[in-house]
Amino acid sequence: MSRRMDQPIFRLINISKTFPGVRALSNIDFDLMPGEIHCICGENGAGKSTLIKILSGAYQPDPGGAIEFEGRKRTLTPRLAIELGIQTIYQEHNIFPHLSVTENIFAGLEVMQGLKVDRNTMRQKAAEALDYLHCSFSPDAIAGELSSSERKLVELAKAVIFQRKIVILDEPTASFSSSEIDMLLEVIRKIVATGIAVVYISHHLDEVFRLDGRVTVLRDGVKVMTVNASDITEEELVRSMVGRDVSAFYSRVYYPKGDVALEARGLHGNGVRNISFKAYRGQCLGFAGMVGSGRSELMTLLMGGAKKTGGEVLVDGQEADFNRPSDAIRRKFCYITEDRQQTGLFLKHSIARNSIVANLVNMKDFLISPKHDYAVGERYIQELGTKAENADVVVGNLSGGNQQKVVLAKWFNTQGDIYIFDEPTRGIDVGAKQEIYQIMMELLRQGKCILMVSSDMPEIVSMSDHVIVMKGGQIAGELAREDISEESILNYSIGGSQK
Repeated sequence: MSRRMDQPIFRLINISKTFPGVRALSNIDFDLMPGEIHCICGENGAGKSTLIKILSGAYQPDPGGAIEFEGRKRTLTPRLAIELGIQTIYQEHNIFPHLSVTENIFAGLEVMQGLKVDRNTMRQKAAEALDYLHCSFSPDAIAGELSSSERKLVELAKAVIFQRKIVILDEPTASFSSSEIDMLLEVIRKIVATGIAVVYISHHLDEVFRLDGRVTVLRDGVKVMTVNASDITEEELVRSMVGRDVSAFYSRVYYPKGDVALEARGLHGNGVRNISFKAYRGQCLGFAGMVGSGRSELMTLLMGGAKKTGGEVLVDGQEADFNRPSDAIRRKFCYITEDRQQTGLFLKHSIARNSIVANLVNMKDFLISPKHDYAVGERYIQELGTKAENADVVVGNLSGGNQQKVVLAKWFNTQGDIYIFDEPTRGIDVGAKQEIYQIMMELLRQGKCILMVSSDMPEIVSMSDHVIVMKGGQIAGELAREDISEESILNYSIGGSQK
């Protein structure tokens, strides 16, 4: 099969999709050519996830549109999509961790020899696919022992073996190192060379340009454009995604240092040791370091989610001993966790219900007033610019950026003073990032104290007044505002001596 053919293998014609209170897609036209890379870009809430699920048969579009596969109109279901050769690889791995690589590739699609499974043939085919993709691991390796990037390669090997016609990759490089990203992009180029068409969804625009295929931009559920990546600059692409010029996402206003809001003295517990620092009102104290350095563990400890084994915590100069998170909430702590979907929100409940849940510990009784909850939800929809029809919208139907705003609403409703942001913009597009930064700066203007854990270097450099770099559960170094740079942070993260 040639890299380009004259006719699309897949077309969406005038596709729309509506959920209760949310218009996710409006009159979308989209086509995919055999053997091409087609990237889909857009802010959170632009409609990317909905489009993926329509492509894979997980969602049915509204009446009035049409789906064509190889020139024939189809009503896609997940089963039919697989039968047609459409494979979707989501952010979450579709892997059986206790099975081998070969067993994972052929799960449900075993090669039979009479009534027996032909394990030798399956292993040989798996080995050939892994060799073609330049994978360094064995077909006998246990999948659960592979790295995140290697597990992605197992799923791509399946696409090669079963000669899939379309592979859809949803944010495939989340949490990957730069070398792992390089490896994955090279593998994608190799499978495209076999004639497989790839739909690639990513917030990382550098990956989009490196893949050098076509790009379709969605904004607010509407297709803005489809263009060759080589015919557009990154600045133009970002502008088309957000509908405005975004030249200074990381710029911020600095406010005078206020009183000490939070102090740790020789803190031990939950995998961290001898942690001492001061955090001030009107200031953002950044926590940098590699994955596993102890940053999130420290935040959990500060919130009372784990027991300290030594040291002390002072809030406004007074010792505070938190045995559980509710104790910290009563002392005006707010914790915007790293994983908003698992630990920050009730996805099956409304914006209204999520907006009031953190403040229940401060209420004298737990009598629930739907009218009050709705009013609170509506208030923060307006204040934070959440894209939702009303406060009855189910949070699980919102984009990542808008879900993060509901998390913020939940904590704003407690009237907190000390805000812990753990990876505040992870999985959020460039436009929503700017909105989150503006919200954080408004908190600083009000004299609130912010502790921010971030693995995003430009974010930590530009948003922090002071940076603590952690390594191995300890403080490896500290940087004043004038000394903060990516180089100085990396020096402490990789080679710095612990304090």
